[in-house]
Amino acid sequence: VQLMESGGGSFQSGGSLKLSCVTTGYIHSSYVFGWFRQGLGKEREGVAIIDSDGTTTYADSVKGRFTISRDNAKNTVDLQVSSLQPEDTGTYFCAADYPSEGVRAGSPLRRWLQPHEYPYWGQGTQVTVSS
Repeated sequence: VQLMESGGGSFQSGGSLKLSCVTTGYIHSSYVFGWFRQGLGKEREGVAIIDSDGTTTYADSVKGRFTISRDNAKNTVDLQVSSLQPEDTGTYFCAADYPSEGVRAGSPLRRWLQPHEYPYWGQGTQVTVSS
């Protein structure tokens, strides 16, 4: 399983952007995907998660501005960000996990906001937001 992010760059505060993650290799439709970001000197944090059935969850800090979506036919997972803020600056990573049915059924989706849940990661794409 390989993941590759794109769409990063330099943006103005108040603007919007769309990040894309293309997955290759064997990707089962039951995969959980997440978008994470890491600011300079900060820990990696989960911002948006999407389940196999399209259910989503977000970090409280980004609710209302971030939207995650997936297209299983195209093997892509996108992240749309609106009302950009300088605090959104960082490296954005796409990640994938294939939890067992038991684990997924017994856990809230927010569990997958934690980076350690994911065995598969992309290389990241840099986003810089200037005021």
